Amino acid sequence: MTGKIRLGIVGYGNLGKGAELAIAKNPDMELVAVFTRREPAAVKINTENARVLPVSRAEEMAAEIDVMVLCGGSATDLPEQGPMLAGKFNTVDSFDTHAKIPEYYARMDAAASAAHKVSIISIGWDPGLFSLNRMLAEAFLPAGRQYTFWGRGVSQGHSDAIRRIPGVKYGIQYTIPVAEALERVRSGENPVLTVRDRHIRDCYVVAEPGTDKEEIARTIRSMPHYFAEYETRVTFVTEEEFKRVHTATPHGGCVIHSGNTGACGEHKQLFEFSLKLDSNPEFTAGVLVAYARAACRLYREGQYGAKTIFDVPPAFVSPWPADKLRRELL
Repeated sequence: MTGKIRLGIVGYGNLGKGAELAIAKNPDMELVAVFTRREPAAVKINTENARVLPVSRAEEMAAEIDVMVLCGGSATDLPEQGPMLAGKFNTVDSFDTHAKIPEYYARMDAAASAAHKVSIISIGWDPGLFSLNRMLAEAFLPAGRQYTFWGRGVSQGHSDAIRRIPGVKYGIQYTIPVAEALERVRSGENPVLTVRDRHIRDCYVVAEPGTDKEEIARTIRSMPHYFAEYETRVTFVTEEEFKRVHTATPHGGCVIHSGNTGACGEHKQLFEFSLKLDSNPEFTAGVLVAYARAACRLYREGQYGAKTIFDVPPAFVSPWPADKLRRELL
């Protein structure tokens, strides 16, 4: 690989569009092609000279793309597309079904290792940046308790899971932290909280005409890994109301580690990392694109196979050389 890092994008929904915007802001990168399951002629992108092609033709572009940025959903897209593309390309993705990450990692590692490629999985802010801060906080404060709060904001993965349900025309899910639980943690109380104690899942759905709304609601509330473990509210709205009220994609949250130090634990220490995002997909895409740079560097070093945020040296994410990082950021 020489010159600019040549990227492809698989999937051109909100995350794929965000990836295109992020690539345009990185002078060491260029977008070569967008791959879609839709009719390519119907997909309009903003990057001159980049091509729009069907996903079925991705393999033809293997020699022209350094890293594929996989922007499909975690519910159905990535489990199928990830291992297939990892056998042909270096990849980076935002697989976010936490309970299934070990299984997904194993499949991606097998495919990428056999092909002598690099696949950085589950990159974004959670999993991703929040994961890294959870690890750091536990290492720094082994005597303590850790908490993650998300929202209030739109979860891309959970919203995508709703939209995959038969009979759903439009769907969105807001994650809302329980204010009382958050205050108890920040006060240093160190409460034991279940997932239901910490968050509410607030869903808004436009149903296709003639569909069984009660069945859609039951399907949402019983969905494992997404809604079954939480207090989940499902509200059906009109298409007009949905488009008027529910099209923005803010999100955010925080990782809090409440610990203590001292011979008798007499000193309270609170570690907190937080994000407040106007656009969840655009921020997530920015993280993905930065880690595409890291995938190139790992590939050049021959470090093949699947990687997570724990395995990637932080300097590999930055476009700056090591001496500039030491001089200006250290």
